Amino acid sequence: MKRLHTVLLAVVLSLVMAVPCTFAADDLAAKLSEVLSKAPAEKFWQVTADDVMGMIKAKKTDFVVVDARPNPNEFKQGHIPGAVQIPVQDLLKPDNLKKLPKGKKIILVCVTGQTQNLGLIALRALGYNAYGMKFGMISWQKGYQGGQQVQEAIKGAEAKNYPLDK
Repeated sequence: MKRLHTVLLAVVLSLVMAVPCTFAADDLAAKLSEVLSKAPAEKFWQVTADDVMGMIKAKKTDFVVVDARPNPNEFKQGHIPGAVQIPVQDLLKPDNLKKLPKGKKIILVCVTGQTQNLGLIALRALGYNAYGMKFGMISWQKGYQGGQQVQEAIKGAEAKNYPLDK
């Protein structure tokens, strides 16, 4: 009998603890859906390398460039002037979020413009005015290795001619 009470208590506690997690997941999904629903009207929060260069030349202070490339060594090899380095996988750590001012544009930059979008949506959901630089560092740095990777992918697609449904 005592064992049955212990098992029932464990089941009840598990259910009680699971309910808030379910609501939290629903709340998170709703928040992310709200953010994503605005993306088309806001051009998916993309800026160009020319936009960033224009802000730098104009000495604007209402933005921060975050170099979000996953490999920290790439930052040491060259980065956008004034950029801060926070690899995308570390972006949401509390110490790194403290470095990001909510009152400024946060412009994320990665290798080709894909990985940065992982952080962009998360930051938007947290209330940051986050943007991604279209095509990442390949649009900024001449001969950047990411551009070579993209060209290889294009050549591979041409050679393999994968099927498409229509």
